Amino acid sequence: MIVERIVADALSENCYVLAGSGISVVVDPGSGTAGPVREVHERHGLTLGCVLLTHAHPDHVWDAAEVAGDAPVHVPSPDRYRMEDPLGGTPPDLLAALGLQGWHRPANIRELDSAFFEGGGAELVPGLALRAVPAPGHTEGSSVYLLSGTWPQHVAAWVGAPSSGEPQPLALTGDVVFRGSVGRTDLPGGDANVMAWTLRTLRQVVDPRTWLLPGHGPGSTWHHELATNPFLASRR
Repeated sequence: MIVERIVADALSENCYVLAGSGISVVVDPGSGTAGPVREVHERHGLTLGCVLLTHAHPDHVWDAAEVAGDAPVHVPSPDRYRMEDPLGGTPPDLLAALGLQGWHRPANIRELDSAFFEGGGAELVPGLALRAVPAPGHTEGSSVYLLSGTWPQHVAAWVGAPSSGEPQPLALTGDVVFRGSVGRTDLPGGDANVMAWTLRTLRQVVDPRTWLLPGHGPGSTWHHELATNPFLASRR
């Protein structure tokens, strides 16, 4: 498996490039990531299959049109409306911090198919299957994506875990769970009560062995967060 992380200009958002074959998935291409994403594709000889969004806040979607071109941009259906104007409702102080202007709507936006939220999920591109878990609270459509694979050694270093070389569960958590924290609920689409429900649900459905790749900051493991993250530990 190929996993590369690119840190965006806006709010140091994490964009990920994943591939299990020669076809890639780009997750959350924030501002300034289009050039580095192209470099990753050239270096690994990849062809872009699609863009996948954990949610549609502007710092996670800003370069989606430039990265995707005519390729699909998959977004959880409750956040689909945000792709018309991701900046809508953003507080003025956060707008200044984002420094974003001139939104370009992707040409091929698709609501993430319900098959990804059912059973074991589905294959997004050849060699890369995932299961989507609805995780609202940061936005209405925020979702966590569960995968399994044999990941490069540098991914183990990102999350601070030993690598056995065996298949390993991994989660793309967007802005739902971070190392030591969780996503804000005071931004457009946020709801503290819904986030509390999401965190209780994730405690039950996510394998403790899972490595976490969040939308901002360093990686972690679900075992570590269950033991130390105050927003999770308080919900035992």
